Formats: sequence, structure tokens, C-alpha cells
Amino acid sequence: MKQIIQQIKSLESINSLSKHEQLVQGIINAIDEKVVVKGDLLPSVNTFISELGFARETIAKAYKELVHRGIIESKNRLGYFVATNDVKQELKVALLIFAFDIFQEMFYENFRKGLGKNVQLDIFFHHNNFDTFENIVQSIKGKYGMFVIAPIPNKKTPAVLKQLPTNRVLLVDRFIETDEDYNYVAQEFGDSSYNAFVQLKDKIKKYDELVFFFKPSSAEPNEILNSFKRFMKDYDIKGVIKEEYTSGSLEKGKVYFTIHNLELWEMLKDSKIKGLKIGKDIGFISHNDDIVKEIIFDGVTTFSTDFSEMGRKAANFVLNRKKTQEIIPTVLIDRNSL
Repeated sequence: MKQIIQQIKSLESINSLSKHEQLVQGIINAIDEKVVVKGDLLPSVNTFISELGFARETIAKAYKELVHRGIIESKNRLGYFVATNDVKQELKVALLIFAFDIFQEMFYENFRKGLGKNVQLDIFFHHNNFDTFENIVQSIKGKYGMFVIAPIPNKKTPAVLKQLPTNRVLLVDRFIETDEDYNYVAQEFGDSSYNAFVQLKDKIKKYDELVFFFKPSSAEPNEILNSFKRFMKDYDIKGVIKEEYTSGSLEKGKVYFTIHNLELWEMLKDSKIKGLKIGKDIGFISHNDDIVKEIIFDGVTTFSTDFSEMGRKAANFVLNRKKTQEIIPTVLIDRNSL
């Protein structure tokens, strides 16, 4: 009984939760954590009144909802009992990611499909804005059974994540170092980017210069920038880093690398306008693959992780809760744009 009370009290600090929501989520958490199992007797209404100080109507409303959802059952004159060990049918999952780019849409579609129909999934976007990230975490804590989060690489992020129960958090897309032993399904940017450049070095050297568009203080991983610099130094590649592409500035004899699809589309358009033959007069490398890059201009060379696989593995963790700490490999797809 005391452990159930503790589960409910642990949610007291969440101002956004009503007492009714606190009771419902606390009991669900207790079942999910196996504090109580099917057939166990739950605290009486009077016990909750004594231990928590909640109104009788609030407690009765919470128990009524849990009965309606099939999680507990009422036995006449005996009290309320746990009806099922499987609360996944009522599992609420919060997904917090950067934005809804095409590759993150691939992740979402496979994640949603993998969870099945009986899991409620709510999606939030932080757009690499730390204040937004922090506010969303504060607003969702205590309201969901699982939190699937693409963390912002920021020294303050571990403290924000610490507001959530470690065993209910899955980090996706980005991996960050923390003191907590989080589960994660992420990609790696440093060595994988460097290795992709190295595999392409002979083709890159056919061009006069390698141009990388990188926006500081953005969601773009600094590890890719560092790998680019390392590659230029190790293989004596003439290259330059620019913040963004200026429309119409495309030059023959150069190979361009961008992380942003909009920049890629603009450059491909300009190459067509200027009559430059892609893969001969000019070259392109893009980060994050999708079906469009496979088709257009006979294919654009990319290096990318498999976001569909990441989504499937994330869903598998949510449903099965088996310890998962995995880096999804980055794959180079060498097409005709070089």
C-alpha cells in the first residue's frame, strides 16, 4: 500500500496535473512498475483520504475512470483490485522531436505503425530551441507513461531530462552524454561523416573545391563540421565553409555539400538553369537520404542513417521495455551526382 501512495505522491510537484490525473497516472505507474499486479487489492477510498488528503469525490472519480478503462475492477464490498498487468493498451506516449522534415516523418510513420492502435501517441516539436524544449518537458512530465525524446545538444539538457523518470525515457536521433543510464536509439555523426567523405575522396578530388554550407548555432550537428575540417586536412582537400547558399552563385568545377534539403533543391534548380551537367561540371553531396534524392537528376549521393529502422526499434522499446542502447549505422549511397 505504501508503495502505491509513494507513486502517487511522486507526481505532487507537477502543477499541471489535477489531483484526479495524479491518482490515475500514479496507479497506472504502480501497475507498470509491478508495485502491484493483477488481483492485488488497492487502497480504499478512506485510506487515500487519510494519506493524501484528497476529496472523496476526486478519489471516486479516479477509480471510476480506471474501472471504465479496464485497468482495475470493483468487487462488491471488498474494494478495488488490479484487473490487468497490461496497461500498454492505455499507454500514453509523448514524442518530442526537432521538426517534421521528411526523414523525421519516416521515423514517425514507422514508430506510429510499430506501436499499434492501442497506444496513444502525442507529438511535440522543439525546433532546436532550448526554452521550447524545457517548457514542453515541464508540460508533459507526469502525464505520459513513456517519453521518446530527440534531445538538444546543450549542457543544460541533462538537467531538464532529469525531471522525467529515467526508465520511462528513450532518447532518439541524437545521443548526449549524461549521468543517467538512458535507453537510446540514435545516430552517430562524427566518425560516420568522416568515413563517408573518405570513401568519396577520389571523386571529390576531380573538382576544384568542396563547399560545405553550415549554419552555426543551428540544429546541424557540430560533429559533421569537425569531420569536414578533419577530412580536408588529412587528405589535402581544398574546401570552404559557408553559412548558406546564395541563389544563382553556383560555380562550375565545385562540389557542394549541404544538410538542408531546401538548399539542395535551390542548387539543383540553378544547375539546370545554368546548363551545368551534374556529376561532371558540378557535384553534390547531401545528408539524410529519402526517395526524392534517389530519383531526381539520376540520383543524389547521400550518407544517412536509416530513420525507418530507428522508428521501428523505438516502438519495440516502448512496447517491450528491454534495455536498448543502440547506434543505427550511417550508410553512404553513392549515386550519380558526383
